[in-house]
Amino acid sequence: MTQPAKPRSHSRAHDLVSSLTQQILLGTFKAGDKLPSENTLVREHGVSRTVVREALSKLQASGLVEPRHGIGTFVMERLPHAGLRVGAENAASVRDLLELRIGLEGQAAALAAMRRSDEHLLRMRQALDDYQDLAAAGDSCIEADRRFHLLIAEATGNLYFSEMMGQLGNGLIPRNRLGMEARAGARLARQAYLANLEHEAILNAIRRQDPDAARAAICLHLSNSRDRLVPD
Repeated sequence: MTQPAKPRSHSRAHDLVSSLTQQILLGTFKAGDKLPSENTLVREHGVSRTVVREALSKLQASGLVEPRHGIGTFVMERLPHAGLRVGAENAASVRDLLELRIGLEGQAAALAAMRRSDEHLLRMRQALDDYQDLAAAGDSCIEADRRFHLLIAEATGNLYFSEMMGQLGNGLIPRNRLGMEARAGARLARQAYLANLEHEAILNAIRRQDPDAARAAICLHLSNSRDRLVPD
């Protein structure tokens, strides 16, 4: 019986790059932070030193980290992307941003459904559990919401999706971009409840590895978010 081929080293390096990139985008590693040592990364991720060095080299080439001789590898400050501005705080900009995200995240969700790992599913589930707990307590669930969407981008296995989503910064969650009167009280609680139902549909489709359903679920979620936040 033919044994399954072992993962190639560059695939392992890609997985490590994806994991570290996501941690940087989510703020687990902030600008100026030192990354774990090579020995720690080898132990935690179960890869060789060669894979770790290849991954760190790719992160350096993408401008996310810089090595300091004899000290370690440090996260670089991420400057705003000159070609993408998402700072305007008004209903029109929220609508425009959500229209952009429908196209971007529809494809990301479809790819995530085909490529996600069990670890991705666990982390998405945790993000939604955190979202539900925070919403039930009346606290802000923006961080958990953003984490869920970034994890979908990570699960594509395509670093450009994570990069594009990261460029949106706080604008990724439209509630951040509206005035206080639109974010308060029962209206926000209702929006959080509806968004949570839609998040669950997205996760279920990704879990089933159904790319068409995942694309449809996230497009519906973002379209509904647009309609809830920017009514005609």
